[in-house]
Amino acid sequence: MNVASIMDDLKRRMDGAIVAFKHELGGLRTGRASASLLEPLTVESYGSVVHINQVANISVPEPRMLFVSVWDKTMVGAVERAIRDSGLGLNPITDGTNLRIPLPELNEERRKELVKIAHHYAEQARVATRHVRRDGMDNLKKLEKDGEIGQDEAHSLSEKVQKLTDETIADIDKILAVKESEIMHV
Repeated sequence: MNVASIMDDLKRRMDGAIVAFKHELGGLRTGRASASLLEPLTVESYGSVVHINQVANISVPEPRMLFVSVWDKTMVGAVERAIRDSGLGLNPITDGTNLRIPLPELNEERRKELVKIAHHYAEQARVATRHVRRDGMDNLKKLEKDGEIGQDEAHSLSEKVQKLTDETIADIDKILAVKESEIMHV
């Protein structure tokens, strides 16, 4: 394993932590409708469990309304149940093969809960980033111990790894701040 591949791997894995964090935040409900709100939900379709977006189209016709167009008429009940039982506090209205889902206003208490959840997701992303950093540092120490790189180079690479970690954590904090303001915006 060479230095370039270690650094590329670290960058890729830290970027992956940010992508996963953004995906988790996408499932958090803010004051306005978003198709990503329903994407994590699963429904049983012909004996297998699939995501809702694999059996229906999800669109946002209005800021406070989601519209789900189910492709198979027999799946409407299952999709409606999945949305109702999701814990998101949504109550779909069935209209043939379509579901209209009005998003109720979030109260202050629920907003604060969502912010706490967002902070939890951010901390998970930070921890994942730190784990990646630790792996990178261990790899650099191993290269130094094996004599593949010198002590000075190991030190400068360690500083680069730390800088990359700091930048990634700063990005996570920025994303969290934006999401927090979205959630708290009335």
